[in-house]
Amino acid sequence: MTSLPKVLVVIPCYNEEKRLPKTLFLDFASRESDYRFLFVDDGSRDHTLQLLESLRKERPDRFDVLKLEQNSGKAEAVRQGFLKGIQEGVPFIAFWDADLATPLGVLPSFLITLQARPAIEMVFGSRIKLMGHDIERREIRHYLGRIFATAVSFILKLNIYDTQCGAKMFRATETLRAMFGEKFHSKWIFDVELIARFTKVKKNIAPFNPGSSIYEMPLPVWHDIAGSKLCTLDFLKALIELGQIYFLYR
Repeated sequence: MTSLPKVLVVIPCYNEEKRLPKTLFLDFASRESDYRFLFVDDGSRDHTLQLLESLRKERPDRFDVLKLEQNSGKAEAVRQGFLKGIQEGVPFIAFWDADLATPLGVLPSFLITLQARPAIEMVFGSRIKLMGHDIERREIRHYLGRIFATAVSFILKLNIYDTQCGAKMFRATETLRAMFGEKFHSKWIFDVELIARFTKVKKNIAPFNPGSSIYEMPLPVWHDIAGSKLCTLDFLKALIELGQIYFLYR
């Protein structure tokens, strides 16, 4: 790396050749110098890796690529990216969906929150359909999401609105290192397992209130992008994994 950025943004990618908006990444990189992107290719079978390498070739100061030899799932792709960022000593690490359902322009708001509020360790994007907010989400996914969020709040004993939005930023601490130290048990809802791990690590240090360390930021813009790999059946898988997380981390 030529210089250490404030934020490393991990972008997990699996067969994203037709969904990853290369121009938007380049435009953002030309305007913002505080962010470096690490694209983690999760064993893609299309031309995703070639696309990512072309980005790195155009702006090696802003884009890097980590290639996983075989498809291991989003959770492991994100974990490998975070381990690289922690090792490099970046102060803040984010992960962001490759299709930019959450626009890159929201990143600075996440960073400002973490810089202004030292007690906050994690900022989660939250897809709340409010007046003046441009949130476009398929109705079935919205209602299933509300059921799932209610179940998560009950299991984790936290009033959390949206755990599954693919836009999150973290303060790089020893707690974060512990959270990403081992592979996730969950394939579909590792975001929830992250919170469970965070709570467990913190409780081993001292009593604390997770609600004072996690900040949910209502997103100004979020659009459901066509081609998502999730389907309705995954909702049932997520509920099963939620039960597993409860027994693992209670």
